[in-house]
Amino acid sequence: MSLLGNLVSQVARSAMDPEDAQRNPVNQRINPRRTGGLGDILGGVLGGGNQPSGYNPQQYERRADNGFGLDDIIGGLTGANQRGGMSSGAGGLGDILGSVLGGQATGGRTSRSGFGGKGMLIAALMPMVLSWIKRNGGLSGALSKITGMGYDNQARSWMSNQEANDNLDPNEITRLFDESEIQQVAAHTGANEMEVRQGLAELLPEVMNQLTPNGNLDNEPEANEEIDQIMNQLSSRLGTLK
Repeated sequence: MSLLGNLVSQVARSAMDPEDAQRNPVNQRINPRRTGGLGDILGGVLGGGNQPSGYNPQQYERRADNGFGLDDIIGGLTGANQRGGMSSGAGGLGDILGSVLGGQATGGRTSRSGFGGKGMLIAALMPMVLSWIKRNGGLSGALSKITGMGYDNQARSWMSNQEANDNLDPNEITRLFDESEIQQVAAHTGANEMEVRQGLAELLPEVMNQLTPNGNLDNEPEANEEIDQIMNQLSSRLGTLK
């Protein structure tokens, strides 16, 4: 069962949504504050921008990939109906992200339908976050890095099943990610740099949250293997679209 399947599929669906650019536009003035649970950017993507009054981020639960339509996403990207023939395991998630990002970069279907929305921004940040986890030694290494930088309470909340994510401060995100990477994503998506920083400050905690469904590191081998599969397929997919 894919740990990140639900998250990736929701992000991909938002990036492909023809109304996402209007509903959740990038390059908007945002409040650079620390947020708990699903924040301004990620919450808009996962909630479809339609959270009701009194929306409680803690109501968002980690769910298995159980019907968010990975086959429909692939079918929409390729113009073919592949229902019943597409695996929704981790091995296909890199293809999904690669198709979304590759389509946007080459002026394809995704570019016409979703470019400029926050869904595309989060889709572009997903590989950046997964790459950061991988190069810091996988799940446990990344968590050690975070706690070693003084973010103990935040890391604990990401693994918890009882509390909302205590997100990172967007103004401090360059302690983890290079400014050049942030600038590249901003140029690629049309977002401003503060939106990229806030997106990272929200997405990294949520990815960690999804990778630790039991509130511990018991499934670290599975998590690290899934990250490798996604990154390998993403690299392959984007390579073929150049």
